[in-house]
Amino acid sequence: MDSVYFDNAATTQMREDVIDAITDVMRYNFGNPSSSHSFGRSSKSLIEQSRKTIASCLNVSASEIIFTSGGTEADNLVLKSAIKDLEVSHIVTSKIEHHAVLHTIEELQKTHKFSLSYVNLDAHGNIDYVHLETLLQADKKTLVSLMHINNEIGNILNIKRVADLCKANDALFHSDAVQSVGHYNLDLQDIKVDFLAASAHKFHGPKGVGFTFVRKNTGLKPQIIGGDQERGLRAGTESIHNIVGLEMALKMAYKNLDKEKLYVKELKQYFINKIKFDIPEVTFNGHSADLNKSTFTLVNVCLPIPPKKAAMLLFQLDLKGIACSKGSACQSGSSQNSHVLSQILSDEDLQKPSIRFSFSIYNTKEDVDYVIAVLKAFI
Repeated sequence: MDSVYFDNAATTQMREDVIDAITDVMRYNFGNPSSSHSFGRSSKSLIEQSRKTIASCLNVSASEIIFTSGGTEADNLVLKSAIKDLEVSHIVTSKIEHHAVLHTIEELQKTHKFSLSYVNLDAHGNIDYVHLETLLQADKKTLVSLMHINNEIGNILNIKRVADLCKANDALFHSDAVQSVGHYNLDLQDIKVDFLAASAHKFHGPKGVGFTFVRKNTGLKPQIIGGDQERGLRAGTESIHNIVGLEMALKMAYKNLDKEKLYVKELKQYFINKIKFDIPEVTFNGHSADLNKSTFTLVNVCLPIPPKKAAMLLFQLDLKGIACSKGSACQSGSSQNSHVLSQILSDEDLQKPSIRFSFSIYNTKEDVDYVIAVLKAFI
């Protein structure tokens, strides 16, 4: 076998229909959407049609969808404006959020005064909802920022419960939903989240484009200043071909959701069963082996390999054509431990290699067999 791609939580292969849609736009719709002539109007209409499609998938108004360069920009937009413009004086988050959230908060602390609270986590990385409710009792304007699905261990947040808690306590709620949009149905009329971030390349769309859901009348202000694009919330000429690619990818993801979710879910279960049988000493991080408590798209395993040998594991997997990750793609080149696993694993388990394998519709059981055979031989 030449190669196996099991790093879909980092990025996904684009669908052929998405590539075709992008190519058509690049070839025929090159006008600047801010221009008033026919070329500009043609481009603008594509953007607005994409906005309507995406809004329909989430059951929101088209005016509540703001296109960005991806999830990181979406997170930055919400967090920075919340502190600078919305008079938020208290942020509640967790220590296992994506660095797009944690590092943005760290930077904001250097220039703005606000209190910061971390919600307690259990041994599996789940948030303590009772503690969250206690933190919301603070007599301050509060923004809660908690991701829907953790990108490293796959734990699923009860996003509706958090949204309801925030609403009951007059707090704003922002969720990084990069790992769930396109994989789970999200009805944002039922889930009263105020802000939500998504990125196209996580659901077989192009890189460099995503969106922020901004509920009406929240008062959010732009952080990239320039023209009046995106309802004045995100200046800069829109990437039309990427936006259309995002629309096509999301539309196809939800059109095929039930069938594709079942396929990937069965593949994950096959991986779990196979690795347990062939490598009995393996353990699973977070709730990643529980299909009811974690996303169907990934599993994070802790392997019984001594530290000196573990240093060569990813290198050896790469030599065998296997793509996977020791954490999020944003830190896979780092020698540091995962900030997520550091919160939930013992010192002893942190010395062992933990690998994230993430799946898509383009993977097969033969891929699983090959990867586990290589792991077993290495061990």
